[in-house]
Amino acid sequence: MRSLLRSIGLPGIALMLVLSAAPAFSQGCALCYTQAASSGSRMIQALKSGILVLIVPPTLGSVGMIFVMYKKRDQVRYSDEDGEDFRD
Repeated sequence: MRSLLRSIGLPGIALMLVLSAAPAFSQGCALCYTQAASSGSRMIQALKSGILVLIVPPTLGSVGMIFVMYKKRDQVRYSDEDGEDFRD
């Protein structure tokens, strides 16, 4: 029962958090909307490029850190005073 709760509960909570934030995306700044609507096609392209520049590096950095942590997970061993390994 606990494993079922962990396998369904945690992803369910994460999904609820992601979906509850969706209305926040629809509340755009009036000034930003006005500026973007009145600008030309070059400005809109610059905004799109800026968004990619702000999103891609942190995403790649996070994925890279997860990859490194996954690869290095077995290099660290925890042991008690007797020298025996204890892992779950």
